Amino acid sequence: MVEAVAVGSMRRVVDGPAAEWLSTVVRLALAVVWAWAGLAKISDPAVAAQAVRAYRILPEGLVKPVGYGLPFLELALALLLLVGLGVRIVAVISVVLLLTFIAGISSAWARGISIDCGCFGGGGAVAKSQTQYGQEILRDCGFLLLALWLVYRPRSKASVDAWLAL
Repeated sequence: MVEAVAVGSMRRVVDGPAAEWLSTVVRLALAVVWAWAGLAKISDPAVAAQAVRAYRILPEGLVKPVGYGLPFLELALALLLLVGLGVRIVAVISVVLLLTFIAGISSAWARGISIDCGCFGGGGAVAKSQTQYGQEILRDCGFLLLALWLVYRPRSKASVDAWLAL
């Protein structure tokens, strides 16, 4: 009986009118994350490129384009989420980007490379004792859950999508 009530309550949150409000909160929270990440990197794109280089995954010819372009992509995602335009598409891009970040951090951890992820500025080689791979992966998994919610429930209040009836 208690289990049925809990499932019913959860169903009302996921499918009921509260879902749009929850999606609004999630959309704005993810916008803050992308804005924070982008703004932290955009003032010094050379450091962002250094952070990308530290992963030792991309060929040198792609390090600068990715390092210099990533902050602009993150800010674009933040702006689109803030106004609520193309939320499902932005959420899918966010999922792909976050999975890429998780894979990159996991790869550095598995290969024994000691780096700061550079997710919110900075980045590059650090002492082995300063790595925080587990926390960074858990944090990105939390952001991934936010993005997945928006893939499932993109409709939200105070959004351009709602205004356009998308």
